[in-house]
Amino acid sequence: MQFYSLNKKSPNVNFKDATINGQAPDKGLYFPERIPQLKKEWIANIANISNEDIAYEVIKPYVGDTIKADDLYQIVKETVNFPIPLVQVNENMSSLELYHGPTLAFKDVGARFMSRCLGYFVKGSDKKVTVLVATSGDTGGAVANGFYDVEGVEVVILYPSGKVSSVQEKQLTTLGKNIHALEVQGNFDDCQQMVKAAFLDEDLNQHLFLTSANSINVARWLPQQFYYFFAYKQWREKDQPPVICVPSGNFGNICAGLLANASGLPVERFIAATNANDVVPQYFATQHYAPKQAVATISNAMDVGNPSNFVRIMELFQQQYSNLIAKVSSAGVTDVVTKETLLSVFKKYQYLCDPHGAVAFRVLEDYLEIHPGQKGIFLETAHPVKFYDIVEPIIEQSVAIPDAVQQQLKLEKKSTVIKAENEVLKAYLLGKN
Repeated sequence: MQFYSLNKKSPNVNFKDATINGQAPDKGLYFPERIPQLKKEWIANIANISNEDIAYEVIKPYVGDTIKADDLYQIVKETVNFPIPLVQVNENMSSLELYHGPTLAFKDVGARFMSRCLGYFVKGSDKKVTVLVATSGDTGGAVANGFYDVEGVEVVILYPSGKVSSVQEKQLTTLGKNIHALEVQGNFDDCQQMVKAAFLDEDLNQHLFLTSANSINVARWLPQQFYYFFAYKQWREKDQPPVICVPSGNFGNICAGLLANASGLPVERFIAATNANDVVPQYFATQHYAPKQAVATISNAMDVGNPSNFVRIMELFQQQYSNLIAKVSSAGVTDVVTKETLLSVFKKYQYLCDPHGAVAFRVLEDYLEIHPGQKGIFLETAHPVKFYDIVEPIIEQSVAIPDAVQQQLKLEKKSTVIKAENEVLKAYLLGKN
């Protein structure tokens, strides 16, 4: 399998080079030259296949011969060695709980897979790799955990000061060793812009081998397909494919789901649910894509004003708006509605969402109301405890804190506060070298 740049001004590369480079030299995102087609018989029998076998079958065509088969299987096995249950909430809606991994967030799968692949690729090399990543919340903790103490890899995480939850901040600032947290005086878009500028800086790239662990990296993005296959494995009504609603910020997760669907996974429709950062819903309404400054919300991991992965979604649909809307819908909700939904779901169904899951629940519920007879899945992307300071005042109850989180909350935060300026990040990175 080869990957090409969406800017189409760089040579095609294999999975190894796409993973190590992060972005193409022309700064485009990598995209697979073809979409593998899974056999219908295999999908029909998916309920009888183990999660690691499913994941291996899905990812194998993309990896090709860059990782030995036995090693790839071991990587996949370690990546998905925790439950990903589909939980029925009401008659028409089920929750895919993606928060049972080590950092209680959906990004554990992608971060674990990428860290193991990158560790495999740099093993024995004398060249140290610096993973540079911006986070609006859960990416930071998942990347920190996944790459912690990986030989030959330094990790630098940029996060917006005061705009991630207290649990998220502890998860990305307390590990130490090869994990370095930069607290940026700005928002997520500032962090993402600084990371992009670093990749474009020729002088910086002469001194450091930089790669990304955001969902722009194929090794972070592609394994997110696994969730959707695991959901369908547990879906009882195989003759009626689900509508799947994904809380969306940088749009890597829903893009992976769309890729799974293009490979043959039955899905009736996808819905991208956003908060007040509604660039994509506005595009659906107007056919005009207009990035804007992100605004802070209680579903902070979705506070993205210029989603990086939307360009991949458009590539999947041949850059055609008509193709896109035939399969995908999008809607946004306010913080007020998010809080109302979180409380009503808790009271009515005794099910506790996190703010991102509440956004997806509401958007899916609204869709199903005007499409009777259909049933759907919404993605619960993080454990509610990660947002206990938001959730507890809404439900007027304490959220039980898992032991692992309790221990982490006691650890000392270690971060470096920096201004949202490209030259400040550059100086920091060169100083680490």
